[in-house]
Amino acid sequence: MARSSVPLIAVLCVSLLPLAAMAVGTPFLVEGRVYCDTCRFGFETIATKYIIGATVRIVCKDGVTLKQEVVGEAVTGGLGTYSIAVTGDRHDQQCQAELVKSSMHDCHVADPGRSTATVILTRSNGAASTRHFANAMGYLRDQPLPGCAALRKLYLSDGDARAI
Repeated sequence: MARSSVPLIAVLCVSLLPLAAMAVGTPFLVEGRVYCDTCRFGFETIATKYIIGATVRIVCKDGVTLKQEVVGEAVTGGLGTYSIAVTGDRHDQQCQAELVKSSMHDCHVADPGRSTATVILTRSNGAASTRHFANAMGYLRDQPLPGCAALRKLYLSDGDARAI
């Protein structure tokens, strides 16, 4: 009986070592995208433009003291993507990616329904990866692009949006 458990223990040690090492000091990596809602629909469409040069930050709020702390900030690169390294396990803190500033002069008002994205930054929930993806966040264009009315009509008709 003892003899058959030795291989099992060895396998468990080898497979759990990387998880233990990851938990010690590897930062979380939060990734996401920032877009301009060119039609002011409240969601991404085929007319959406992704914003290069937008500023995003990660803010965590303690569940007991309600104290907020900015734990990371980044500027979007190509395709409107950002990547923020956050050190330390945030345990039961409530963390969110937040829009800070748009680089587009005609698309700089944050969409109230898409200006934040919740991110869970703890290892106590059994997550094996330190890489986390936040929902896309968006700004509203000052004036909708020409053609947005036709796009809305197409979306409402369940038509093929790729035809536009």
